[in-house]
Amino acid sequence: MAGRKTAPPPARPPVRKRRGAALLTAALAGVLLVVALLSAGVGAYEIPTGDVLASVQHRTGLGGAALDRVGESVLWNVRLPRVVLALLVGSSLGCAGALMQGVFGNPLAEPGVIGISAGSAVGAVASIGLGLSFFGNWTITACAFVSGLVTVGSVYLLSRSGGKTEVVTLILTGIAVNAFAGALIGLFVFFADSGQVNQITFWQLGSLAQATWPKVLAVLPCALTGLLIAPFYAGKLDLLALGERPARHLGIEVERLRLTLILVVALLTAAAVAVAGVITFVGLLVPHLLRMANGPGHRFLVPGSALAGAVVLLAGDLAARTIAAPAELPLGVLTALIGSPFFFWLLRRTRRKQGGWA
Repeated sequence: MAGRKTAPPPARPPVRKRRGAALLTAALAGVLLVVALLSAGVGAYEIPTGDVLASVQHRTGLGGAALDRVGESVLWNVRLPRVVLALLVGSSLGCAGALMQGVFGNPLAEPGVIGISAGSAVGAVASIGLGLSFFGNWTITACAFVSGLVTVGSVYLLSRSGGKTEVVTLILTGIAVNAFAGALIGLFVFFADSGQVNQITFWQLGSLAQATWPKVLAVLPCALTGLLIAPFYAGKLDLLALGERPARHLGIEVERLRLTLILVVALLTAAAVAVAGVITFVGLLVPHLLRMANGPGHRFLVPGSALAGAVVLLAGDLAARTIAAPAELPLGVLTALIGSPFFFWLLRRTRRKQGGWA
């Protein structure tokens, strides 16, 4: 169309930035491998790292040797499903956080801002409180996932006016929906019996203790779809960071971009919350840390946040089940305990660096 400008090819980052991103990616991948091996071996039934590798090699036909019957059962039926689920949930939350902050142009944004986590919690709590069982053991997961998607769709539609949505309206609508979701959860808890209250509380605290291979397969399609789509929008997010008007001038359809990425965030977050419960601060802090380490460019930030989110959640889950062994701390509680003071420090640091918010 005449007079319409198209987006120029995004500028390549400086060589130093590319080298730094490559080194940081390699370091994160190395840490992830080490933590995954530790998670697979550490626990009430200790499995040496060499034996873990030998069993994996044996199962994949690359040599190695099988463990004894108990060791094989613990590793493949308990530990590895939990490790893989932690990788999927952590990478989903980390990537969703980076996308949210890019879409909103606000480093304080996270998936919970637009009600995805609270909406998923309403679905899960409702299924527990009402005693629903139409999908058997999958009822809570299915209700949480559908409720999360419905919630984010409602927030988007309620925020839309005159054929477009504004960031401030989205955030304020999300706050209202979060408050309403909290009230619904309170009502279900009030009318639930003691057994249901315990189940609701455990789910809200967040945990990977119930990890199984079927749960891994349930979250895998959503997580992979979102994680594969997200990096293709990194260049457009860099242009959007210039502001909505400059981005439109450069050919970015801001409204379509925002809708697409909100749907990707909803897919990633709803799937993660549905299988693991509410786990906070991963999507908020991980992108912050990577910006501090390598700058705000989304070409590294989006996939890097997925990788770092997997590291953080896997390490957090390992800590949750070993710090107070044989008891297990709720993972969501542990991430909040560590994340909230760290976020306060980050907030103070950013404010001091910018000389105030005014």
